Amino acid sequence: MLGIDRSAARCTWTAALVVLLLWLVYLVRGTLFIFILALLFAYMLAPLVNLIDRVLPGSRTRTIALGLAYVILVAAIVLVATQIGSRVVEQATSLKQTFPKWLASWKPAEGSFGAQVMDRVRAEVAKRSSDLISALPQFGVKFLAVASNLVYVVIVPILAFFFLKDAGLIRQHILDLVEEGPRREFLNNLLADANLLLAHYMRALVLISLGTFTVYSVFFSIMGVPYGILLGMLGGLMEFIPTVGPLTAGITILLVTVVSGAHVLAVVGFVLAYRVFLDYVASPHLMGQGVELHPLLLLFGVFAGAELAGVAGAFLSVPVLALVRILYRRIRKARLSGHTVPTGAVAP
Repeated sequence: MLGIDRSAARCTWTAALVVLLLWLVYLVRGTLFIFILALLFAYMLAPLVNLIDRVLPGSRTRTIALGLAYVILVAAIVLVATQIGSRVVEQATSLKQTFPKWLASWKPAEGSFGAQVMDRVRAEVAKRSSDLISALPQFGVKFLAVASNLVYVVIVPILAFFFLKDAGLIRQHILDLVEEGPRREFLNNLLADANLLLAHYMRALVLISLGTFTVYSVFFSIMGVPYGILLGMLGGLMEFIPTVGPLTAGITILLVTVVSGAHVLAVVGFVLAYRVFLDYVASPHLMGQGVELHPLLLLFGVFAGAELAGVAGAFLSVPVLALVRILYRRIRKARLSGHTVPTGAVAP
């Protein structure tokens, strides 16, 4: 009728809706990021909540376990801030003052490759190093500034509380959007895969970060490396940023170790050995099969995410790519099994 092709009109309408949806997501990206943080925080806290819920005697609601988990979390944060946070800030401030002096007095052996190159790069390094080291104490200050933001301190834990409390209800409401049949089964399997993926990913990140901080701090303290607690904290926090974070932490540790002359070969060998163990043994075991991504795809995602949304984009790149991979595998499996490929199914 009127020369309008229904198929073309349907495709045009669908494309317009997709563009509108993407535009709305862009407009609310700040709010969306807060909800994503709350969801990931809920996955990070879920093992403790489940443990308390199993230990509590009798038939109780999940709310009591949630309340106890939050009390334990707040106590742990206060303990870490009082016992470790003050030392980290103190060491960062001291390193900011002493590092330029170390760098100015550092002279490689005559005739070595370092001596030939050092004269050309010393001025540039001296100029940039102050900014690099200054970022270390400022990182703690920025963290406290973010922590003082009411949105991150109050809203994120509150949203995470509701995610944990009503996870089953939310899942059921999502499934109720689709009628019984292949599409509902597809969505149910997709939600189960996404839940398992995010649970493995966040728990692995927390364990890897805590493990890196502990191992680095103990080793640096034993070897007498200056500012060992600060470097350990830097290494642990940088584990939350895929690929780029550990590389940045390693370069910073190497730089401080070289200019201070504190067991350079031992530190370099230990850091390299720990990275090999972490990347090829611990991480694959903790992450599980759901986060297996090709290195090229991983690097592309990290750099693309950083370019689009800075540190937040780099942090979210791995779970986003892993969710896309799960969606692709589910669609492919549905096609191979002869089922109609569901349309409109959205991962949580």
